[in-house]
Amino acid sequence: MAKHTGGCRCGAIRFEADADPIYASYCHCEDCKRASGAPMAAFVGFHAADVTFDGEDAATYGKAPVSRSFCATCGAPLAYADARLPERIFFMLGAMDAPENYPPTVHAYAPEALPFLHMDDGLPRSDTMTVPRPDGDKT
Repeated sequence: MAKHTGGCRCGAIRFEADADPIYASYCHCEDCKRASGAPMAAFVGFHAADVTFDGEDAATYGKAPVSRSFCATCGAPLAYADARLPERIFFMLGAMDAPENYPPTVHAYAPEALPFLHMDDGLPRSDTMTVPRPDGDKT
């Protein structure tokens, strides 16, 4: 089983997953764009039970049920968690040590993509989220 590692920009927070990821996607929603400061975000998801952290505790912010984490020292965005999916954690692809190993497989919130951002990658495009929530909520 491969180790999947990552951390913040300054190294104050490190994390490791002991099992392979369960999900990888692009997200074009307004919240992800603002949280990442980028025209879209890319994530890789793991079962939370397979992830361990080392170093400082991450700072968090967000509007329930979503909580986003970042390094309080360097400000680097790290991950998001959704209270409706307590068994999962989704890391920013750029926080991974080898982001090239986690190619996204889908685009979430495709209608919110910026009009100048063109990715002809042939991946499926969803109008809303791509990981179903237990309550059926689409946001």
